Amino acid sequence: MDFMLFISELGKAALALFIIVDPFGNIPIFVGLTENVPSTQRKKVYNTATIVGMVLLLVFAFAGTGILTAFGLSIWSFEVAGGILLLIIAIRILVTGSMHENVESPESLGAVPIAIPLLVGPGAITTTIFNIQQYNVEIAIASVLVVMLVTWVILRYIDGVYKVLGKTGSLIIARVMALLIAAIAIQYILTGVIHFVV
Repeated sequence: MDFMLFISELGKAALALFIIVDPFGNIPIFVGLTENVPSTQRKKVYNTATIVGMVLLLVFAFAGTGILTAFGLSIWSFEVAGGILLLIIAIRILVTGSMHENVESPESLGAVPIAIPLLVGPGAITTTIFNIQQYNVEIAIASVLVVMLVTWVILRYIDGVYKVLGKTGSLIIARVMALLIAAIAIQYILTGVIHFVV
């Protein structure tokens, strides 16, 4: 493949995936989810989120359609499952004020719900599979690597947001974002159910 054509197609594929992953748009949600996590452990949370997200997308880039076919699943099953998971998380934040009762394992918070389903949800998985069909496996893999690298850089510098908000601001954001997470969850569930019913 011509180098310029490769760069052009990679740019299109990466941009489509970046818009779906939306690390900038999710920053308030990440702040809300990690407001009770000590600042020294937040980097572990975000490192885990980036690594888990990248691995998941690479797995689907290599064998996404095969995995779904093997288990007799559709992408809409992920939509409903992700919605239910997010709804449970939102309710826990609203009731208890945080995702976890303790933060002894920041890696678990990085994996769920930050990596999946917030960064790597049904939309990101679908986009990755679409990139394979639209371009090729090499473009799909390269787009995943580019997007997750950019996401990692964004998350590494998110601490500035905490300094601006302060503890009270972060707590308020956590509760407000829990409502947003609940709305996203309901939309996921409705979208998945509609595709099953129609």
